[in-house]
Amino acid sequence: MAAITLAGLFSLPVCAQQANPATPVVVQPGAPGQPTKTLPASTRATLPPRSPADVQFMQGMIMHHAQAVEMTALVESHTTTKDLRSLAARISHSQSDEIRFMTRWLEIRGEPISPQMPETHGMDMSTHPMSHSGNHSMLMPGMLTAKQMEALKNAQDKEFDQLFLTGMIQHHNGALIMVKDLFDTAGAGQDAEVYNFATDVDSGQRAEIRIMRTMLGEKTVEEKR
Repeated sequence: MAAITLAGLFSLPVCAQQANPATPVVVQPGAPGQPTKTLPASTRATLPPRSPADVQFMQGMIMHHAQAVEMTALVESHTTTKDLRSLAARISHSQSDEIRFMTRWLEIRGEPISPQMPETHGMDMSTHPMSHSGNHSMLMPGMLTAKQMEALKNAQDKEFDQLFLTGMIQHHNGALIMVKDLFDTAGAGQDAEVYNFATDVDSGQRAEIRIMRTMLGEKTVEEKR
C-alpha cells in the first residue's frame, strides 16, 4: 500500500532501475507502439501542483486527528463498554494511519508539519481557544477545548461514554467542515491524493457519526427503562 501511495505522488511516467547504486537508469515508457526512452540520471519526477489551501488542510487535519487519537487513548482506562472500545480502536487505527500519510505528503513537498503562526492573519489570539496541548495553534473546527478534554479525562463509565460520544461527534463534524472549506476554496483539492484523501475522510467520518448517534440513542432508550 505504501509503495502504491508513493508511486501515485509522481506525475512523470518514469521507473527507475537500480542495477548499480551509483549509476541509476531512468526509463520513460513510450506511447503505444513507440520505444521506451532512456533519460539522464539526473531526471527527477515532478509533483502535481498544489495550492496553499492543500498544505493548510493537511497541517490542520494532522492536529485534528492527533486530538482524536488522544481521546481514544483514554477509553481503555475509563470505560468497560465493549462497543465503545471497539469503535475507539477503529478510530485510533484509521486516524493514526492517516496522520502518517499526511506527514509523508507534507515532508515530500518540503512543507512543515505544523501550521505557521503567520497564518493566523493577525487575529487576537486572546479571544480564540488554544489547543489543549498548550501550543500556540488555534483549535481546528470541532476540536475539544482544554475544559472539555479535562472533563473527559475526569469522567468514568457511563458519564465517560456520554462525553466521549458527544465529543467525538463534535470532533468529526469539525472534520467535515474542514473538508467542505477545502473544496470551497478555488484551486484547492485538485491534487489527486488530496482529493481522494479528503473525500475518504468525509465518507468515513460521516459513517462513524451515524454509528455514534445510534450508540447514544440506544443508551438513552436503555436508561429510560
